[in-house]
Amino acid sequence: MNRLQELVEQIKKLEKELYAELQKKQDEFYYQVKGRKVYFEAATRQYHKTLVLKLHTYLREARLLNILTVPLIWGCLLPALFLDLMVTVFHSLCFRVYKIPLVRRGDYIVIDHQALTYLNLIEKLNCIYCGYFNGLIGYVQEIAARTEQFWCPIKHARKMAGLHSRYQKFLEYGDAEGFRSRLGEVRRDFQDLNEK
Repeated sequence: MNRLQELVEQIKKLEKELYAELQKKQDEFYYQVKGRKVYFEAATRQYHKTLVLKLHTYLREARLLNILTVPLIWGCLLPALFLDLMVTVFHSLCFRVYKIPLVRRGDYIVIDHQALTYLNLIEKLNCIYCGYFNGLIGYVQEIAARTEQFWCPIKHARKMAGLHSRYQKFLEYGDAEGFRSRLGEVRRDFQDLNEK
């Protein structure tokens, strides 16, 4: 195992530890996740309802500049929906042709803040928007990563701000012989996705 693979394994181990720690919060804040639903204990739900900021108070306390940016923020929803449609069609058709494992959309787009009774209607809508939009970006990035692994699995020479999930599988920048001799192998190297 090379050093890069060791680091990836360490990252995966740390991610598992992180998720285990996050799950401990379920006990601390009295909720359970069953399937795709979140359930709070009745007393907790009742207490949360006492913390809701009424809409008129929420709007009165909002900064004017924040309110003025709302159309711009929500205007991004239409291009996001179009991106979602186009990437989903591409993914559904092309991944089957290329024999790339499909990406589970529900692993990325998680909308569950509507279960939080301490949020008012505007806060819930904003949370749904952010859950969708950020999840969509993750979903698109994973589809792009798998596509790149199939078509152009070459690492970059320059440092990138963030590495996607497939990057460690890529061939070294400048390794022309490796590219020609190992491209087919790398294009089919999706076994780790079956281990999840």
